[in-house]
Amino acid sequence: MEEELKCPVCGSLFNEPVILPCSHNVCLACARNIIVQTPEGETPPPNRSSGTSDYDYLDMDKMSMYSETDSGYGSYTPCLKSPNGVRVFPPTLVHRHCSITCPLCHRSVSLDERGLRGFSRNRLLEAIVSRYQQSRAASVKCQLCDRNPVDATVMCEQCDVYYCAPCQQRCHPSRGPLAKHRLVPPTQAQAVSAQPAGASARRQATCVDHESENYSMYCVTCKTPVCYQCLEEGGHGKHDVKQLAVMWKQHKCHLSQALNGVSDKAKEAKEFLVQLKNLLQQIQENGVEFEACLVAQCDALIEALTRQKAKLLTKVTKEKESKLKTVKDQITHCTMKLRQTTGMMEFCLEVIKENDPSGFLQISDALIKRVQASQDQWVKGALEPKVCPEFALNINTDPLMQSILQLDFTQCKETPTVPPAPLLQLEKCCTRNNSATLAWRITTVQALPVEGYVLELDDGNGGPYREVYVGKETVCTVDGLHFNSSYNARVKAYNSAGVGSYSKVIVLKTSDVAWFSFDPTSAHRDIVLSNDNQTVTCNSYDDRVVLGTAAFSKGVHYWELIVDRYDNHPDPAFGVARINTMKDMMLGKDDKAWAMYVDNNRSWFMHNNSHTNRAEGGITKGSSVGILLDLTKHTLTFFINKQQHGPMAFENLEGVFMPAVSLNRNVQVTLITGLEVPKPIM
Repeated sequence: MEEELKCPVCGSLFNEPVILPCSHNVCLACARNIIVQTPEGETPPPNRSSGTSDYDYLDMDKMSMYSETDSGYGSYTPCLKSPNGVRVFPPTLVHRHCSITCPLCHRSVSLDERGLRGFSRNRLLEAIVSRYQQSRAASVKCQLCDRNPVDATVMCEQCDVYYCAPCQQRCHPSRGPLAKHRLVPPTQAQAVSAQPAGASARRQATCVDHESENYSMYCVTCKTPVCYQCLEEGGHGKHDVKQLAVMWKQHKCHLSQALNGVSDKAKEAKEFLVQLKNLLQQIQENGVEFEACLVAQCDALIEALTRQKAKLLTKVTKEKESKLKTVKDQITHCTMKLRQTTGMMEFCLEVIKENDPSGFLQISDALIKRVQASQDQWVKGALEPKVCPEFALNINTDPLMQSILQLDFTQCKETPTVPPAPLLQLEKCCTRNNSATLAWRITTVQALPVEGYVLELDDGNGGPYREVYVGKETVCTVDGLHFNSSYNARVKAYNSAGVGSYSKVIVLKTSDVAWFSFDPTSAHRDIVLSNDNQTVTCNSYDDRVVLGTAAFSKGVHYWELIVDRYDNHPDPAFGVARINTMKDMMLGKDDKAWAMYVDNNRSWFMHNNSHTNRAEGGITKGSSVGILLDLTKHTLTFFINKQQHGPMAFENLEGVFMPAVSLNRNVQVTLITGLEVPKPIM
């Protein structure tokens, strides 16, 4: 607000401001300094096309200080010697032919015989400047500081004491009985205390033309306050005149409405600033993310180039080793033949030195043949290297180098798009037993980051897909699949723009036969497991149940149990069960297990405590008990020592089944899985 309270001539706060006809304000002293004289008898050119004396700038009508023929004339010359570029003249006597130019709008107006007294005093602006100076100059010290009092920050209206921040926290805390005291800023306290005196000291404004009369009316035509004598004696008699208080309230209302519009614009500007600050933060975050993506892309290129470099170096190494081996073999072979030839030559020379003709002739034929044969060994090409020192390998890096040098950003304004189809990494996808592990990655970096992935598998029979994983990870292991089944898998990515397309379908085949062990997590606490959970016994004389780690709902499955220890003729039970079968009784006594219990002489089938199909023949140490679960025919069959034992035990089996055994401390068995399926006797 301080700029609004400064004089445009001197640049200081207004001192005795007067209102010019153009509604701008200047100090009274500054107004005297910018008065200029016009040559006597010269009539300055009018500011309007008409020759009337109406001063029409900013809807201002003619003023009472103008003559009917004088439209005003003056001069305005910018100058660096004054704060606002206004040339300041020394005070001169006011003559009739004088004018004054507004330093803001550069409009000139001639002065009448009253001179500057014809301009109204802006007492409202003077009061505002006075209040502003008081508030700015107010510097109240804390009244409780012992030494070097600092400026007070609050004043308690009830205690009438000024406090700095530390003293207020120590001596006047905002709690207890002092919580209801009202703390105000020192400037506000000074303004409140000084208000009555200022209000009483301020006198009502008097008329410029009639100093003994106060303003009581407002001339709407001339837009100026007037007194009663102005209406009776002056030229306002035929003008539209209204009560001063009425027009005061009306103009205040208009100003308030205009301020509301400005306030709305200021509010919009603040919101726009918040939006710009948020935009700064978004640009910063997106810049960091984009830099990370760029680094990742460049690192991927470098990694791919490094892998290819390793492959090429391997090829060069193999070629070098092959050449070296060939040359070394040729050196060895040639050295051996040379040694043989040299030895034979030395022997022949010794024979030639022999003087016994008969002895020479006895061996000469054989030597001649040997020499000829040795000569035949050195055929054409035998003394030529089989390989050349140069490598018949060539690599052209020019296209790749050109592509790297041309690598740059593409300037395009594209709308946010959904992620591309992920790429399933075949080298990382695998199956084990009835579990499948899949891995994938995004090939290109998009403007919007990927928020997650959706992995889908069919039912193993080419049926509809179903979601098996939704999340941010790029590796997923799916357990509990069917054995000897082929599953189709696909994955898609999604972000805030939507869901992308599916990847290519990959086919995963589970194990033909089931490999599993006993499950320690679901076993009874008396069960004792060993041999990587393949061997089981019990600490109790009562029967306890243990389940396998595999669950079957389709296919044909076969496994065996070898009896490692069999004492005192117990009757262990073997079969299948639901996961929630009872673990503290013999297998088959509830409706969630299907079993065959057997001793050393005979066996029975049991389900829901119903005993059926007694069969002769039992088990001993070293016997094998086989279980054949055929879920294509929904049947269960038992074998002892590779032979089917009894008829088909159970039919119409539906649902999910787990291998199960019940035994006591007199029995120990070992589980054997991954076996071929035998053919039962129908």
